[in-house]
Amino acid sequence: MEVILMEKVANLGQLGDVVKVKNGYARNYLIPQGKAKRATEANKAEFAARRAELEKRQAEILAQAQARAEKLSGLLLQITQKAGVDGRLFGSVTNSDIAEALKAQGYEVSKAEIRMPAGPLKVVGDHQVSIALHHDVVVDITVSVLGEH
Repeated sequence: MEVILMEKVANLGQLGDVVKVKNGYARNYLIPQGKAKRATEANKAEFAARRAELEKRQAEILAQAQARAEKLSGLLLQITQKAGVDGRLFGSVTNSDIAEALKAQGYEVSKAEIRMPAGPLKVVGDHQVSIALHHDVVVDITVSVLGEH
């Protein structure tokens, strides 16, 4: 199915691109989320008329993400968990734990924005965690896991 992208979609294209995707991906994800519309002649004409408005909206979203990134960059977040003598945690620090700790400090970050490629943190120490606020805006913070006995 051919669709017109209404915003930038990772690994697919930019705003306004007409791309061919599988029917299920378009019907179940792109169209319900408002990320795309079917590439009919009427939708192409409507997109051409609204292109400047949509580009302005995307630029505003990017600017908001960059402002949030400035506040978060270089942040050191401390989280205390129960740990054994050898420094291994009883349990782990997950993205939801990090999101709650950030919210307690006044930063609005959803757990879906927190990227932990190595999985949950399971040892005491400092760890680098990425926060993807936008497709083009990724900020790194340091999460310091402290052990309590």
